[in-house]
Amino acid sequence: MAFLSQGRLLRIIDDDRVRAAIAAAEKETSGEIRVSVSRFFYGSVRRAAERAFGRLKMHATKDRNGILFFVVPARRRFVVVGDEGIHAKVGQEFWDGLVAAMSGDFREGKFNEGLTRGIGECGRMLAQHFPYDAGTDVNELPDEIDYGNKE
Repeated sequence: MAFLSQGRLLRIIDDDRVRAAIAAAEKETSGEIRVSVSRFFYGSVRRAAERAFGRLKMHATKDRNGILFFVVPARRRFVVVGDEGIHAKVGQEFWDGLVAAMSGDFREGKFNEGLTRGIGECGRMLAQHFPYDAGTDVNELPDEIDYGNKE
């Protein structure tokens, strides 16, 4: 399998489109959504996603309602990790359904479509359980895409 260069990753993911999806989702919720894109590596994608979750301080939200989309395009793998506050509200069934919905787009190489679909769905779910309050909401985590290396 070929390694994807940093430049190739940047061409696969439309930063503006993904950031716009995050911003739109976060206008409806106090929850936080991030995307991390990794180069090819060997090992567990789940463990790498969990390390990225910690490195990006996803657990530092007041309500523990951060969600991380961790994508490894070169391996055609991705993981969605939700913090304990949102997981307690939605359960494993939500995450399984989300991954299934995104998988079709990812299999076809439509990373932007899959990401924006997943981000939108997470935003709707977060809004149900952690609605936006203009008087108290603070953007606790940056919206830009993380292009970290191997976790």
